[in-house]
Amino acid sequence: MVNPQQLIEFSSYFSIIHHIKGRIRVRVSPKIKELNTQNISINDIKNLTQTIRGIKHIKVNKIVGSVTIEYDAEIFPDHLWVDLIQQNNLEEIATLINQLSKEMN
Repeated sequence: MVNPQQLIEFSSYFSIIHHIKGRIRVRVSPKIKELNTQNISINDIKNLTQTIRGIKHIKVNKIVGSVTIEYDAEIFPDHLWVDLIQQNNLEEIATLINQLSKEMN
């Protein structure tokens, strides 16, 4: 399972390709392979739909190095995604993710 701190660490390897309300597509830097965080797998990322309320669907495209996330915009306002990628307001984001993770259990 991916914890909020790992998501925040992951986000530093992302850049936004396209973002509309309810859907964001990010490019993943190849340097993410150098990340040393307890061997998080692609399946762990895909399974976030089952562990965090508001994440509807995640599609990983390894060939082009992108991840598309469909989300409930009522739960995750657009600005939070931009903040996450830009490493702003991380405490607020971590609190929200922790809250939404607890609600799923």
